Amino acid sequence: MTIKAFAVFDVKSFDEEQGVLRGIASTPSTDRVEDIVDPKGAVFKLPLPLLWQHSHNDPIGHVTEATVTEEGIEVVATVAKGVTPEIDRAWKLIKAGLVRGFSIGFRGLEVEEIPRSWGVRYKKWEWLELSAVTIPANADATITNVKHFATAQHAATGTKAVKEKSAGDTAKSHKPVLLNQKSKGDILNIAEQIAALEASRTAKAASMQAILEKATAEGRTTDASEQEDFDTISAEIDSIDADLKRFRALEKAQVGGAKPVNANGIKSLSDAAAARSGVQVKAPKLEAGIGFARLAKVKGLSKITGESPRDLAKSLYGEESAVYGIIAKAAVSAGSTQDGNWAANLVGDETSVFADFVEFLRPQTILGKFGTGTIPSLRRVPFRTPLIGQTSGGDGYWVGEGKAKPLTNFGYERNTLEPTKVANIAVVTEELLRSSSPSAEILIRDSLAAALRARLDVDFINPAKAAVTGVSPASITNGVTPIVSTGTDSDAIRNDLRLLFSAFIAANNAPTSGVFIMRSTTALALSLMTNALGQSEFAGITMNGGVLSGLPAIVSEFVPEGYVVLANASDIYLADDGEVAVDMSNQASLEMANNPEHDSTTPTGATGLVSLWQTNSVAFRGERIVNWARRRPSAVAVLSGVAWGVPAAPGGGE
Repeated sequence: MTIKAFAVFDVKSFDEEQGVLRGIASTPSTDRVEDIVDPKGAVFKLPLPLLWQHSHNDPIGHVTEATVTEEGIEVVATVAKGVTPEIDRAWKLIKAGLVRGFSIGFRGLEVEEIPRSWGVRYKKWEWLELSAVTIPANADATITNVKHFATAQHAATGTKAVKEKSAGDTAKSHKPVLLNQKSKGDILNIAEQIAALEASRTAKAASMQAILEKATAEGRTTDASEQEDFDTISAEIDSIDADLKRFRALEKAQVGGAKPVNANGIKSLSDAAAARSGVQVKAPKLEAGIGFARLAKVKGLSKITGESPRDLAKSLYGEESAVYGIIAKAAVSAGSTQDGNWAANLVGDETSVFADFVEFLRPQTILGKFGTGTIPSLRRVPFRTPLIGQTSGGDGYWVGEGKAKPLTNFGYERNTLEPTKVANIAVVTEELLRSSSPSAEILIRDSLAAALRARLDVDFINPAKAAVTGVSPASITNGVTPIVSTGTDSDAIRNDLRLLFSAFIAANNAPTSGVFIMRSTTALALSLMTNALGQSEFAGITMNGGVLSGLPAIVSEFVPEGYVVLANASDIYLADDGEVAVDMSNQASLEMANNPEHDSTTPTGATGLVSLWQTNSVAFRGERIVNWARRRPSAVAVLSGVAWGVPAAPGGGE
């Protein structure tokens, strides 16, 4: 693809006898305003063709010398005087200063994007030809007008020109007339086209009048150049008049075929106002959780640098980004040390980056895998809502004619899930936080997700996790009497599975939405077991999960060693409104452990404290509001002492 770059040519000298002109072209700029052409990146082989108005049919000479400097490109060109009258005319126009623009046809070889713009930088480019093009003397309008002229009326090297039909002896030439469009690529409606044509006609009529008034004022007739300009403009006005007639005919035809506009259910002034609201421009969709990581990054940088979060979001991601919109909406003061829990006022916004982060976090947890793929969902319930569950059933009786009906009773229990917080802390370095690389944002996101994922998984499945009133729920396995595994081979495994299912059947609670939960190493051991024929004993399962005995399996490294859980998903309550809160600090000291020992209630010292300020680190504390509970005691069965697939020790020992 060949591109045109335009420059103003400052003629230094003319050699009338040899037809040689010397001068310097300003640093060229391309059709796209934000592009940059590096003069030192020019690659060319002399002589280069010198064309007239980008017409391959109108060569006027050669470029014999070209030197690239900081100021532009110094050019020595030879015009072939005396070959044709057209070339002689071109020489006179250039010499008179009427043709002051040069358009360089080139092809990009090495191109790089310019940060925070739509433009590109041509670091290396192949120079193919040089054309003299007509532009006005006004230096401020020079480049704009030469682009306007060259883009529409003449084709650059490598660009197919519009072919015109031969006019004949008596016919008129109908060359297209340029109209001022709003911008390249915009399509005008009929009314705008008519207005543009009328404005162009008025301007051209004024130009014709100016040509004649100038000749009259000087007491002479028009010269050849003025006559040519006058006749050209006159022909253009004829073309405009013809197009005006066509557009008005089209407008009339469309008015006749117009249909009433569908009101789309607008019945009130408020509906109409909503319909008139502007179209929302949406930024490209980010990878899940990245928006949340960007928001955390902006807030962290704000406290480190003291710069406004709004300004940081604008400079890093632009005004159209979700991060900038949230910060602008929240009206958070810049760099305030009192700005604790800065995400709290935005919690629960379904369209916000917080909800997006929760959706990223969910599939990585045992909780979040419920309701995905073939895995049934847990029973979703709201916070602080009484939940009535049946603990025992009633009996029915056969009753004879005229006999009294026996009574029966049912057992019920009442539960309420209060909001509880799960929290953890992720530490990243300031260097990572300052990095503008997308990979740095992914690391921040993954660090925040990992901090919450571990605690959620451990407390959801660990049988030792008991409830702490007002703080955290018990695990779904807490208080469940485990079934001891009967062995390690395939027959023993099938017997273990039978025992798990029997626990549900005995409670009249068939596990119709049952899900196995186990360690990935346990699932891997099952997948590797084969029979005497080399066939897989449990073909539906892998180390990443799958199907076991017709039920889906979830794997997690946080399931306690030696345990397998069978849970009936519909019998587990889950309250989760997607709330996330994040605090950050770079001036605290942390006990870098997953089981910190210090306590402020009963003062206990900590060991191994690390200063964030001293190590140039930033800590993010993430909190998520979630709670769960078993709907009934028989909702879960637990198998302990599991060592499936592990060969028995010699002599039958363990």
